[in-house]
Amino acid sequence: MDSPSQPGSTPEHPRKVDASESRAVDELVAHGQTIANGVRLHYVEAGPEDGPPVLVLHGFPDFWYSWREQIPTLVDAGYRVLAPDLRGYNRSEKPHGVGAYRLETLTADVVAFLEGLEATPAHVVGHDWGGVLAWNAAMTHPAVLARLAVLNAPHPRKYVRELSGEQALRSWYALSFQLPWLPERLLTARGLAALEGVYREGTVRPEAFSDEELTRYRAAFRRPGALESALNYYRAFFRETVPANLPGAIPVVGDRLVEPVPTVDAPTLVVWGERDTALSLEQTMGLERYAETVRVERVPEAGHWVHLDAPGRVNEVLLTHLTG
Repeated sequence: MDSPSQPGSTPEHPRKVDASESRAVDELVAHGQTIANGVRLHYVEAGPEDGPPVLVLHGFPDFWYSWREQIPTLVDAGYRVLAPDLRGYNRSEKPHGVGAYRLETLTADVVAFLEGLEATPAHVVGHDWGGVLAWNAAMTHPAVLARLAVLNAPHPRKYVRELSGEQALRSWYALSFQLPWLPERLLTARGLAALEGVYREGTVRPEAFSDEELTRYRAAFRRPGALESALNYYRAFFRETVPANLPGAIPVVGDRLVEPVPTVDAPTLVVWGERDTALSLEQTMGLERYAETVRVERVPEAGHWVHLDAPGRVNEVLLTHLTG
């Protein structure tokens, strides 16, 4: 586990470079850390402090740098962008044990992070696991969200309750992650070659992940406990969220569910790279049962990392959504 720090938000280099000085994301962001839900989270911040807050949540296997194509655009549009390393990732604290990565706990991190930085209500944008947390936060803590945007990430309860044979086959990797220690060994073998393959195979655009960028990703996952923590997201989900939402586990009276899924009130955008090999297009269907107002934007030429395969298109639809 990373060493603890004192509660509160502590900027590590407070100077923020104005967007007009450089378009390189590293020169736009200020690094900081804060205690959220009892865990120290590292994050970067960019844009005007009084701008409308936008929280961007990365997925697996990622860290804040996943949003390198979106942060400059959001800053230019006047938004205050907050991009944390989620619990267990990169420079954030890495609690031990599968139980520390339950969906409810991870969602509480997101809510506490926003409240601690006085950034509510915020526009929340999530990809992959970050999208799952964004969906769940919108369902369970609607007051912290202004608008919701999800990129190639399933609604967590829809995913379980409407699981098809096709999606089950596509999720073979998540089932393999349930094994102890073996996934960690396989993903770290040969200098993290298998992990690098996840990025290469999940994108369509060859330059989506340059060699220099992959070096940064390897460094993030060489931090002690990082890979085990990332895999524990899947382990906790399949041990708790999946069993609790299987059809036979949901109480029914007559033809009505006793525990219906809360409807997302925030205006919702779903952006989906159609060439995603891990998640089927069925995840974009029937979402009107889960969100009051939802728009689905499919991107045929993009894979799982839609925001890196088609950054221009994603940025355009994202800005349109956030401005209402």
